[in-house]
Amino acid sequence: MKLVKLIILAIFLFPYTVHSQNNEPDSSGIVNHSLLPTTAPTLLFKDPDETSKADKKKKKKKKKNIYFGEKTKKTYIRQTLRNQTHFVFFHYTAAKKTVDPYIRDVYWVETKDKTIRNRDFDPSKGYLLHGPYEKRVDDVLVESGMYYYGTKHGRWMKYDAKNILQDKSHFSEGWPKASRVSYYNRADRKIEMVTPIEYELEEGNFFHFYEDGQIAVTGEYHYGEKVGLWTEYWNTKNNKTIKKREIQYQENPYSKNFVPYIRAEWDKDGNLVYKKES
Repeated sequence: MKLVKLIILAIFLFPYTVHSQNNEPDSSGIVNHSLLPTTAPTLLFKDPDETSKADKKKKKKKKKNIYFGEKTKKTYIRQTLRNQTHFVFFHYTAAKKTVDPYIRDVYWVETKDKTIRNRDFDPSKGYLLHGPYEKRVDDVLVESGMYYYGTKHGRWMKYDAKNILQDKSHFSEGWPKASRVSYYNRADRKIEMVTPIEYELEEGNFFHFYEDGQIAVTGEYHYGEKVGLWTEYWNTKNNKTIKKREIQYQENPYSKNFVPYIRAEWDKDGNLVYKKES
């Protein structure tokens, strides 16, 4: 059953490749990247199936093409593949919204070639998906869901060629509802680790935080395997973000004979102390 779900996932999701980081490691480990998470997120997952009376009243009064209080435009993409016509119907918003650095897959439409992408959002080149989404093959619905500023939100459904339900998943602003979250102190919601889970496998960006909320480790899973560059950070009490170590994993899952290796290390001041010779 797990294998079937993985095949369905591969067929219906837009393909993407894991971005490698083959550029040379920086001589300084001090991180100035403005999008790098430095403090733990606040995760307040709410069951998308739970709708309050107030929410139901709002739905009745909802204006056309306005979702989550945001005005959207509706459009579609049409493609012919193997004698079948594929339609993707979606809404997008021109609202200026900062992309959540914790979410790996942020969906947006690139206006130049009218292509939906899920990485490297550039507001100068396109718009975030926001509102209902449908994918059809000829007249058959194969996928439906909702986007919230580029992230999957609420209930997502997948169907086979006969319109029979194959899978149902839930998201909360891009986070899979099945994600594993561990806490230093659950009562105060002091997060230790966030491991994204889809179809019972690790899938997406992994985060480990120090007890004070500073980022400790970042990395990515794909189909349950560690991929790309994983980075560890020194605990500087949030004064600076300084790399401690970079570990290179396989660029694609299930790569045979690949042995992970330490790519570079820095001391607590950000000075490069080790670099793997190429």
